Amino acid sequence: MRRALAVTALAGAAWLAKRAIGRRIDSGSPLWPLPALENPVSGYSPRRWIPALIVSRTEPADGVLSLTLESAELPEWAPGAHLDVQLPSGLVRQYSLCGDPADRGRYTIAVRLVEDGRGGSREAHAQLVEGAELPVRPPRNRFPLVPAPSYAFVAGGIGITPVLPMLRAATAAGADWTLLYGGRSRASMPFLEELARYGDRVTVVPEDEAGLPDLGALGASLGPDTAVYCCGPAPLMAAVEAAAPAGTPVHLERFAPAVAGGDAKPFTVELRRSGRVVEVAATESALTAVRRELPSTPYSCEQGFCGTCQHRVLSGDIDHRDTLLTDGEREDSMLLCVSRAASDRLVLDL
Repeated sequence: MRRALAVTALAGAAWLAKRAIGRRIDSGSPLWPLPALENPVSGYSPRRWIPALIVSRTEPADGVLSLTLESAELPEWAPGAHLDVQLPSGLVRQYSLCGDPADRGRYTIAVRLVEDGRGGSREAHAQLVEGAELPVRPPRNRFPLVPAPSYAFVAGGIGITPVLPMLRAATAAGADWTLLYGGRSRASMPFLEELARYGDRVTVVPEDEAGLPDLGALGASLGPDTAVYCCGPAPLMAAVEAAAPAGTPVHLERFAPAVAGGDAKPFTVELRRSGRVVEVAATESALTAVRRELPSTPYSCEQGFCGTCQHRVLSGDIDHRDTLLTDGEREDSMLLCVSRAASDRLVLDL
């Protein structure tokens, strides 16, 4: 009798699970993760590494490397998406997809060389060669192109990369759009040849020829139904936000979430297994503070994308500022590089 009841219960659970999955399929929701995030970004686990092959390496501008990757496993993507890329050293970096989403099985990214950066771009330029394998994670999109009758795109330097596929999509949708593209010089601005086909929709402003872009004129030209998209240096994005009339939707692509600012407060972290307590200032990340006491604490991207610094939280309220963790993971863990405490104290299993 007990065996029969157990079999019946198991069958009932399986039926309920099958029904739940069927509802998710019918609604178009991704099957991963379960439960879904509020804004699921793909049906693929963002933790899975996909081996891709570098089939082309070009230099579309001074100090800019463009790579074309191929793999039968590459998922679909939409304009605005970016990739996690694992460099040969193990470093994880993020680059916007700038190819054509219709070109299935092939991704294109571009990397600006930053000599005084954290080392990722130098490694990419030195070691990512045609014929090499480059592991990538499935694309994620924090910068989606929303439907609108008209767009005003603004790009600075390498910030043109997520905008390129948006121009193709806006053109295909029959939307009105303009692009204001600034850079230090024409030689440093990638993809100018590709942009030339759009004619006077594109305004190119090399700083050494024409100074800084006139964002005041841009703001005055915006219509009530125009969506503004901007990617580039932080000062450029701040200036675009300031120039846009009140009520104008402004969409920004940021790869460096700030840990300091008006909403960042100091808090205390207890490292339970180590028996230590560290203070996290408003102007630093929890990762920085923890590594003062535990220098071997692993990390990589320092921007909340790769998951290397994920650690278990034993108590305290978490202010999650990443785009990686699932709902279940957020209940008892955090990414030390970007997330903070919503309470005065957190206790970590470290």
